[in-house]
Amino acid sequence: MPPTAPVPAPDDGLEALVRQGAQRLRQAALEAEVTEHLGRVRYQRGPAFRGCGTGCRPAGALGTGMGAGTTRQPRVRDVPPTVPPFESAIVGRYVRRSRTQARLLSRLSLEGLATGDVEPLFRAPVGETAALSPTGILRLTQEWADEYRLWRSRPLTDRYVCLFADALSLKAGLERETTAVLVVLGVRADGVKVLLARVEGYRESTAARAELLRDLRARGLETAPLLAVGDGALGWWAALDQVYPTTRHQLCCNHRALNVPDELPKRLQRDARAALHGLYEAPTRETGTQRRAELARRLRLQGQTDAAARPERDWEDFVTVNVFTQEHWLHLRTTNPIESVFAGVRLRTNATKRLHVRESALSLVFKPVMRLRTTWRGINGPNQLVLLLAGERVHDGQLTRPHPPTQVAAA
Repeated sequence: MPPTAPVPAPDDGLEALVRQGAQRLRQAALEAEVTEHLGRVRYQRGPAFRGCGTGCRPAGALGTGMGAGTTRQPRVRDVPPTVPPFESAIVGRYVRRSRTQARLLSRLSLEGLATGDVEPLFRAPVGETAALSPTGILRLTQEWADEYRLWRSRPLTDRYVCLFADALSLKAGLERETTAVLVVLGVRADGVKVLLARVEGYRESTAARAELLRDLRARGLETAPLLAVGDGALGWWAALDQVYPTTRHQLCCNHRALNVPDELPKRLQRDARAALHGLYEAPTRETGTQRRAELARRLRLQGQTDAAARPERDWEDFVTVNVFTQEHWLHLRTTNPIESVFAGVRLRTNATKRLHVRESALSLVFKPVMRLRTTWRGINGPNQLVLLLAGERVHDGQLTRPHPPTQVAAA
C-alpha cells in the first residue's frame, strides 16, 4: 500500500456497517430533540404552538471518536417569542468534531506528533471539512495555558526534604533566541517526587532563581529543605543562600564525571571515568577522600595537571549526601531525577522544532511533564526521611543513635 493511500480500506464492510449504524443513531437522536422541543411529533397538532420543523440544514461532516460521518441538523422556524429557540444539545450549529476527538488530537500533539503531521494522517478519520491546520491544532491546546496558570499558583502544603534544580533551554521566540526554563523538583517527606515549579528565567541568573525560590516560600514552602541538588551553575547556589541559607548543597556527580574526561586525551578518558565513578560511589567519606587523592596523583604523573585539580575542587559539596542514609544516595548524588523530565520534554520540543511564541512554550511543555510524573519512582527508604526530619544524625550513610546509658548494678 503506498504511503499516500487513503486510511479507510475500500472493502472493509465491518467499518462501513459501524459508521452507518452510528450515523443513523445520531440522526435519530437529533430528530428526537426536535420532537421534544416542539412537544409533538411531525405533522401532529400539539397543545401549544412552539414552532414548526422545516427540514434540515445542508449535510456536513462531523468527526467523532469512531471517525467522520455525515450529519443533517434539523431546523425549527416560526418559533414564538415566548419560546426559546431550538439549539441541539448533541451537535452544535458550527461543531465539526466531538469533544472526544478534539482531546485526541491535542493528546497526539502532547505525545510528540508535530502539528504539521496531523493533516495527512487524520484527514480521513475527522472529515474533509474539519480544520486540521497547525493553527487549528494549536487552538485545541489553548486550554493548557489555563491549566498551567492554575498549577503554578497552587499552594504548597507538604513538607519537602530535598530539592532538585536545573534549567532547560527551549527554541522559542525569534530566530537564534532560546528560552531558559527553570525547573525545581521536590521530594516530599514520604519519598514521592513532585514538580514544584517551572518558570521562565532570564539566562539562568541569580535574580531569576531567587525569585523562583521566594515564590515557592510564599506559596507554602516556608521550612527550608535539608538538601538541594544541582549542577555547577553559581546562580542557583547564590539564590539558595539568599532564600534558604540553612539548606545544604550537593553538586551533581555526573556533571563532574563528564567534565574531567573532557580535559583528557582519549586514551586516558575511559580509566578516568571509571575512577571518578568509584570515587563518588565510595561507601565512606574517608574512602572517597583516599580515592580522590590517588586519582589526582595519577593524573599529575601523566602530566594532566588541570584535570587533576578538578576532582579536588568543591570536594565537600560532592559528599554532602553522606548526611542521608545509604538508601538515599542513589537518588541524591545526581540531578538524574530532573534530567529524566527533560528527556520527555525534548521529545516533544524536537518534533515542534521551534516554538514561535515564548509564552506558549511554558504551557506546551507543561502537559508532557504532567503526563510523565505518573511514572516517576519514589526514592528508596522513605521511612528514613521521617527520622532525618525528626533530627536523627547520620554518619557515612548510617544512623548514629546514641546508646542508652549503662545502668550500674547496686552493690
